[in-house]
Amino acid sequence: MDIRASAEKTYTSMVQVIPQILGILLLVSLLLTIIPPEWYGMVFTGHPLVDPVAGAAIGSIAAGNPVTSYVIGGELLNTGISITAVTAFIVAWVTVGVIQLPMEMNILGKRFAIARNLCGFIFAILIAILTEVTLSLLGGIL
Repeated sequence: MDIRASAEKTYTSMVQVIPQILGILLLVSLLLTIIPPEWYGMVFTGHPLVDPVAGAAIGSIAAGNPVTSYVIGGELLNTGISITAVTAFIVAWVTVGVIQLPMEMNILGKRFAIARNLCGFIFAILIAILTEVTLSLLGGIL
């Protein structure tokens, strides 16, 4: 297969995927508009094990880009939500995508897409808990 044939195949694939990507972006924007920021404060209880799961679940649904997650994470911290919940939210926000899962399954395969998202969800919780533990250990040192 030559370079021209590869480029044409890539172009065809991209043209087919663009409507799906636009649909996902619109759906994510709609969800972010519908869910008010105050709602997040009601979901997080301060429990060290429940909060990271809630943060990862919400971040998985309201997927977005890293730059936006830092702004939202800062606002969540300012409202008194724990660092564990916010860390899980940010990691899941960037790595897990429930909304784009159908498209991902279509492009990358069902098994891979589900496994990738499940791993992202689990690791978001683990990273959040490890972040809390690390900060508490460093707090004693500093």
